[in-house]
Amino acid sequence: MSERKAYPSDVSDEEWLFVAPYLTLMREDAPQRQHDLRELFNGVRYIVRTGGSWRMMPHDLPPWEAVYQQLQRWLKAGVFEAMVHDLRELMRVAQGRLEQPNAVILDSRTLQSSPESGARAGYDGAKRRKGSKTHLAVDTLGQLLALIVTPANEQDRAQVEALAAEVQAVTGESVEVAFVDQGYTGEEAQQAAQTHGLSLKVVKLPSAKKGFILLPRRWVVERSFGWMARFRRLARDYERLPETLKGLHFLAFAMLLTHRFVQGIAFCL
Repeated sequence: MSERKAYPSDVSDEEWLFVAPYLTLMREDAPQRQHDLRELFNGVRYIVRTGGSWRMMPHDLPPWEAVYQQLQRWLKAGVFEAMVHDLRELMRVAQGRLEQPNAVILDSRTLQSSPESGARAGYDGAKRRKGSKTHLAVDTLGQLLALIVTPANEQDRAQVEALAAEVQAVTGESVEVAFVDQGYTGEEAQQAAQTHGLSLKVVKLPSAKKGFILLPRRWVVERSFGWMARFRRLARDYERLPETLKGLHFLAFAMLLTHRFVQGIAFCL
């Protein structure tokens, strides 16, 4: 059998050495395994990168049903969150920072709904768009810490407590301050953050703004949104399950951070 076509989304040999231990939920020689684990991972990467339909998976990759089933196993096991958590610590230490951050940035973006996600779609009046919101918390390097999916009509300030709880859980309660925009103003949001030991710092637009304004701290999360734009599956809400949408965001960050980590090692050598 001839070698299959190589896709730009394929995991490299160096990246595979890092991610394989996270993805191996059972032995390679287990009788239940019908497809190569690396090829299943390449199938997932292909979908999240290209944004294609599951049923349009290239024929030289494993069947889409097998890839989707394996993805759900990985999501339930939390392997992509574990990857991002470990890579975030390694990248921070490599830059001379503490393993865990003491400051984060919170923000949200609205994803246009699709027929698959329509049941949970809400209308975001500010963005004039019907869909879902992803509420993110990133560290000061822009690396993902926590994410929550809600209908687009949910207020940002209403998600502060849940985000703060997730942030403190993954960082060991090291975070002291969260930078936010004016959508998080209000006593209720402040109290929700303080419940988990966070202080909200609202970064406001200058009153006499002209043209593009680069806001201190706030630009970091906007850059993270830009990173997500490289993954077409995350351009809209194509998922029936909010857990899948959340998990694919962590997968995208795992792909980005793994590539940067491997490139950093290669540069040092």
